[in-house]
Amino acid sequence: MTAGALLFDLDGTLTDNYLGIARSIVYALDRLGIEPPDASVLRRCVGPPLRTSFASLLDTGDAEAIEQAIALYRERFADVGWRENVVYDGIPDALAALAARDRPMYLCTSKPEVYARRIVALFGFHDHLRGVYGADLAGRYDDKATLLAHLASRERIDPAHAIMIGDRHHDVRNGGPTQRRSTLASGGSTPSRSSA
Repeated sequence: MTAGALLFDLDGTLTDNYLGIARSIVYALDRLGIEPPDASVLRRCVGPPLRTSFASLLDTGDAEAIEQAIALYRERFADVGWRENVVYDGIPDALAALAARDRPMYLCTSKPEVYARRIVALFGFHDHLRGVYGADLAGRYDDKATLLAHLASRERIDPAHAIMIGDRHHDVRNGGPTQRRSTLASGGSTPSRSSA
């Protein structure tokens, strides 16, 4: 088993993809003829799975309506939204320093893996990460706890010695059930806190 692994979230932890996400949500809502919410509501959509965000934004549990909104969102996000992204100051140096200590590092994000891999390549993070894990487009790994369990199983990571690093309660909350330690990073979304 691999011990001491660091599992990083992406949005709000390593990068700020607020503009790409927010503009793509507004695009989808506009196409549906729905008035977009204000920036504070859009900010809360960075991090959670899209299905959760659109269920709330559309105030519905109708899977068909949610999937239609996601399809419209992806029209824009797949083209330009994923690039509307900036790396937080100090992240490249921090990843390089951790990699020099031979800490196994993985990306574990609710963002679909296909987009996460593009972003990782764009910013050169792949040089430091042993793997990139994200949701599939059908939503099989939307639940972060399921995704974390999948990553731990595939990479033979000892959950008791892994640390999940993220900026949202979803990241920390999902560290607990599998005995992972978690920490909230101060990015653009959430104040810094930690939970052991």
